[in-house]
Amino acid sequence: MVSRRNFLRTSSLLAAGTMLPGVSHSNVLNSLSAIDRVNVGLIGCRNMGWYDLTDSLKHPNVRCVALCDVNRPLLEKRAAELDKDYQQKVDLYNDYRRLLDRKDIDIVIIGTPDHWHCLQFVDACSAGKSVYVEKPIANSIAECDAMVYAANRYDTVVQVGQQQRSAKHWKEMIDYLNEGHLGTIGQVNVWANFNYGAIASHVADSPQPEGVDFAMWLGPAPEVPFNTSRFNGLWRLYWDYGGGLLTDWGVHLLDMALWGMKVNGMPNKTVGIGGNYFYPEGGHETFDSLNVTYQFDNFVINWSNNAGIETGLGGRNYGVMFRGTNGSLVADRNNWEVIPEGSKLSYRKSQADNKDHQDHVTNFLNCVDTKNRKTSCPIETGSLSAKYAHLGNISARMGGALLTYNEQLKHFDNKAANKYLQPTYHHPWKFPRTK
Repeated sequence: MVSRRNFLRTSSLLAAGTMLPGVSHSNVLNSLSAIDRVNVGLIGCRNMGWYDLTDSLKHPNVRCVALCDVNRPLLEKRAAELDKDYQQKVDLYNDYRRLLDRKDIDIVIIGTPDHWHCLQFVDACSAGKSVYVEKPIANSIAECDAMVYAANRYDTVVQVGQQQRSAKHWKEMIDYLNEGHLGTIGQVNVWANFNYGAIASHVADSPQPEGVDFAMWLGPAPEVPFNTSRFNGLWRLYWDYGGGLLTDWGVHLLDMALWGMKVNGMPNKTVGIGGNYFYPEGGHETFDSLNVTYQFDNFVINWSNNAGIETGLGGRNYGVMFRGTNGSLVADRNNWEVIPEGSKLSYRKSQADNKDHQDHVTNFLNCVDTKNRKTSCPIETGSLSAKYAHLGNISARMGGALLTYNEQLKHFDNKAANKYLQPTYHHPWKFPRTK
């Protein structure tokens, strides 16, 4: 288990390693006893999960002891990389529950497709693990509630992979907004335009590749034949597994809009209008063209996405813009800048330091060490932005229904919308409790 004795000391030592003569990463690591190490298990080894793990391993007392994935060739590839690059040998699992059974694992990283997050997260909490879970935290509003309930029930230290919460220049942006320089902000525009958000043509079903357990990949989702577009990175363009650009990029950018406007609850009204207009014959189910408006008492937040197109406002294919009476502030992961309204403000620009992801992982590890649940992005923060994304998609899937969601009663004012709140889990998987 995690030892508080040397965790922060050795993390600091790593950060200063190049400044200390005779001290190397391997020397620091090898000097630690087993009790000083934090053992990590990774569930979902392809993209962000692997990135989360490798940034964790930059801390010398973090050790990966287990990997889990339904793709055996990928598992073996990752195990070989850990052995070569970190001199760490790991056990391999196809079923995440076997990984969670291990008493020697302190931290679990969940980097699986969205439809798996809820079950794996709840099971990890009940197993007593601290959890780093990728965004969006879940593929439905009810799953978000189940995850918040589990984290609170088991007193779990959680970091949601919305790393902008740990970014220096985003924090500076929030400080600038809080100082009131923009005057009265009446509108926030959020957008994301990416080529990967559309599948230009349908992909035929095919035999399951050797070493892939597609039934386990589907898990609680409906049973369907194997298809490469579902299994690989395009899974997020099918409703059973993801929510398109709105749940992928929207949780990051809407999170900044909500943070900047100090929003901690649901909007008064939500309306989304979308369709597959750029690629009407495409293979994607989620919308390649989508606009959503969230109405509040004194302002609106607008979301838009275009899939298959990567141009955007002010030369930014994604971003967030706060529009005030004195000027506008526009931001992305590279920088933020102030555009004055006439002579009411001075132009200003702030650059990113590109350390957000590493800082986010470090924040999580420090919080695990001190058992501090107030991470940079706790489960409640991840739940809020995920719910906003799902609200927009639900309205658009209903043809532009104007919706109000009651957070206390956990339902919409439109009965037809309530069927989208909770997915039906495929046997034998069971939906976890929410209260």
